[in-house]
Amino acid sequence: MSTDRPRLLLVDDDPGITSGLSPILERDGFAVTVAEDGLAALSTVAAGGVDIVVLDVMMPELDGRETLRRMRRTGHTVPVVLLTSVGEAAERARALDEGADDYLNKPFDAGELISRVRAVLRRSAAGKPTLTSAPVLVAGELRVDRAARRVWLAGRELALTPKAFALLDHLITHPDEVVSKPRLLEVVWGYDDPVGTRAIDHRISELRRVLADDPAHPRWIRTVPGVGYAFVAPVSQGSR
Repeated sequence: MSTDRPRLLLVDDDPGITSGLSPILERDGFAVTVAEDGLAALSTVAAGGVDIVVLDVMMPELDGRETLRRMRRTGHTVPVVLLTSVGEAAERARALDEGADDYLNKPFDAGELISRVRAVLRRSAAGKPTLTSAPVLVAGELRVDRAARRVWLAGRELALTPKAFALLDHLITHPDEVVSKPRLLEVVWGYDDPVGTRAIDHRISELRRVLADDPAHPRWIRTVPGVGYAFVAPVSQGSR
């Protein structure tokens, strides 16, 4: 990543969005380049010098998800934040599986976008895949095979419910980032899932029980009162 102004590529076919958003991003310290479609975005990324891409999904000819797939197939590891109008959890999960590092639903607040972009940049290193694109993650004695959806602690495989695994997967790919309960509901349960934040607390309790994690002295998951949770152990990419 650049040592001064992070270089951000904003990709959207709506000039109203790019013309309104670019100055805000510039004022917040980013060097912004605009691409009006997916092909132009691929060309810009291939030329190098991009630290992060903010990519709209709904574009004609080459949509954002296909643009992202082509980027990853050709070995470009630049982090990507998707802008999407799709609220279904399954669609978001597919986007993340295809190599997105984060996403934001339209309409969105510019401050929220900047916060997500900065969080992704903190987790990334130039030329290396980000944690969200790694198939295996390791944190001390904890090993998470994200592709196989399996977890081991000190060599012993753990049994987790699907929601607990999805919750752990999101937290471990966002280490040291306080993830709010509404965000976890959005990512793990989806807008159409009629649950409250107590569902998150129950799955966190499950994770702590299985991981033998003391909430008073957390080794893995820290509670941030009134906000949400954070994965506190250092995370690195592992091999399969």
